Amino acid sequence: MSHAPHHIAIVMDGNGRWASKRFLPRVAGHKQGVDSLRRCVKACAQRGVGVLTVFAFSSENWSRPAEEVSGLMELFALALTREVPQLKADGVQLHFVGERANLSTKVVAGIEKAEMATASNSRLILNVCFNYGGRWDIVQAAAKLAAQGTPVTEPNLTGAMALAHVPDPDLVIRTGGEQRISNFLLWQSAYSEFYFSDKLWPEFDEAELDAAIAAFNHRERRFGKTSDQLVAQAATPTVA
Repeated sequence: MSHAPHHIAIVMDGNGRWASKRFLPRVAGHKQGVDSLRRCVKACAQRGVGVLTVFAFSSENWSRPAEEVSGLMELFALALTREVPQLKADGVQLHFVGERANLSTKVVAGIEKAEMATASNSRLILNVCFNYGGRWDIVQAAAKLAAQGTPVTEPNLTGAMALAHVPDPDLVIRTGGEQRISNFLLWQSAYSEFYFSDKLWPEFDEAELDAAIAAFNHRERRFGKTSDQLVAQAATPTVA
């Protein structure tokens, strides 16, 4: 197994299309997507990934049919009840990233309870981006700095972002065959590697995760430098 990136972020796309292909309601695809996420969390922990960030519900998803949004909210509340005990036992530390003001009291209470229950875990950090948008994240960070009277600099803005508790993602995966970022981690993915999978999210399995990791390991991450500079840097002995 090749070296796994420390932080993987995933746009879990294709639940609705998976259901439609089977003549099922879209919510059935989202239920299947929860099973896929469960497998992915376990696989990432086994492969030594330190942080997994997933896009569960975007700021724009409120514009979907009311029946689907309602079903998603019910599924999310149910998943919190069912999944958190096992995640806690598996050493997963949960963080829910996004705007909570317009979520129901029941959902917010479940989020806070899940975060508190898993706060001491350290095997894998799981960030669930729920009611999240990359533009919202940048705006709320800038507003936070303005309220504090803190200068808006790149380091200060980074520290005010909703994902300031983890390093930027090394690898961003999007399933479902689409090749766009869809307002996900706009600030944090500036130097991330991207992998686009044709698999719909309910079909995304350990083999596809390994394919994404293998592709990542064949990338040259230069961070603005040239290949020659990286070679010279690697050849320079470190001083103990």
